[in-house]
Amino acid sequence: MSGERTPVEHLDVLVIGAGISGIGAGHYLKEHHPEKGFAILEARAASGGTWDLFRYPGIRSDSDLHTFGYEFKPWRDRQAIADADRILAYLREAIAEDDLEPHIRHHHRMVGASWSSEEARWLVDVERVDTGERVLLSAGWLFSAAGYYRYDEGYTPRFEGRERFGGTIVHPQHWPEDLDYAGKRVVVIGSGATAVTLVPAMAGTAGHVTMVQRTPTYVMPVPRGDALADLLRRVFGEERGYRLARRKNIWKGTAVWRFCRRFPRASRRLIRRVVASRLPEGYPVDEHFNPPYDPWDQRLCAAPDGDFFRAIRSGRASVVTDRIAAFTERGLMLESGREIEADVIVTATGLNLQAFGGVELTVDGEPVRLADTVAYKGMMLSGVPNLAFAIGYTNASWTLKIGLLCEHFCRLLTHMDAHGYDTCRPEPADPDMATRPLLDFAAGYVRRAVDGLPRQGDRMPWLTSMSYHSDVTLLRVDDVVDPELRFSRSAVSARAVTT
Repeated sequence: MSGERTPVEHLDVLVIGAGISGIGAGHYLKEHHPEKGFAILEARAASGGTWDLFRYPGIRSDSDLHTFGYEFKPWRDRQAIADADRILAYLREAIAEDDLEPHIRHHHRMVGASWSSEEARWLVDVERVDTGERVLLSAGWLFSAAGYYRYDEGYTPRFEGRERFGGTIVHPQHWPEDLDYAGKRVVVIGSGATAVTLVPAMAGTAGHVTMVQRTPTYVMPVPRGDALADLLRRVFGEERGYRLARRKNIWKGTAVWRFCRRFPRASRRLIRRVVASRLPEGYPVDEHFNPPYDPWDQRLCAAPDGDFFRAIRSGRASVVTDRIAAFTERGLMLESGREIEADVIVTATGLNLQAFGGVELTVDGEPVRLADTVAYKGMMLSGVPNLAFAIGYTNASWTLKIGLLCEHFCRLLTHMDAHGYDTCRPEPADPDMATRPLLDFAAGYVRRAVDGLPRQGDRMPWLTSMSYHSDVTLLRVDDVVDPELRFSRSAVSARAVTT
């Protein structure tokens, strides 16, 4: 950390990331605290986060946009499960409507941040990725909206003999613009949302697409549009109709999740029945679509209008459940001894999870070890002052929680201003409180990184809620004052008051 450099600028709030969470944070800051100076740092040349980064065929949401969209901005498109270009246009509209562009600093990547309790500020080391220049900023608060995965690399396990393969290997996170797969044999390795999106999107152009999965995933056909939401907007108008559609879909999503968790065996049977009805007669459903875990132990994959199953029925796509022994010159050798020939192999094998953009944090000279911290209300870290972060739901639309967190953050700033505080630090009353992983989720990308992430406690406010309705009470209704949230005034602030 280059602490000897003079800060060129002080900001009340520094938001990290201009994706869906950072744009939302900007909106709420402008609405509730127009007097505060803030900037949004974005390492890339464009805003939009995930929806600008990923360019693979068919990329879309796996949540409906009436809940994945912002509460403050109606989703007007007829696609409820929407393509990436439509989502990106929606985000860019939000930026324009709130005049956020002057606040977004592209090509700015936060490298590290150091908190000073005496001065009640963060010194933030920033790299200009376009020029290599280093800039030091000062901020009263950091709001991390950097997402949860590495943008520079996806996850690809080690495959024996990969270098022998004579065709093309691509990862969805780094899709080549000039990749030509027309009429070719394509193998997609993986069984998550990305693979389920890629298979039908590529099947219309490729000669054949084979999805090779080690473990089956729950895949459910869902309508791409939302006829009831369209009706509500026609009857009640855009604003009110959107609010009603949003409430309807929140209720529906919550009900489905609760039913699956309470009645896993019945849920499994229902899902199997629906899937079997979409596949050819005699198809080995249990081999390829009967996971060894219960519904919502991992996130369910959505197939808009059943496109994934249509691709299988048409004969242009197929599923193979097996383990990969090695790559060969012509494709993949499976542990069963079967070889699958391919011209293009897509490794849709997941993400590399990364908290806070991978930056180094220190508090009064002491490094912050994330695994030693506990999340407060799912938005702050124990022992770390004036740092908030945005992590959405794993069992519902990500943005549902982001809006509540941003609201609560703004209420927190209002309380501090009203009482003359400049420092806010969560501290557990019981330092020996039992903890468990922050993301209590069975997905592979979570399991690989769980030891480097913050923890959550065994009671409120240290539990990370995955219930929207509980969070409405916790984050929107309940007071921001809490016995385990310590407010104070720094020495610099106290001297300023006395003089």
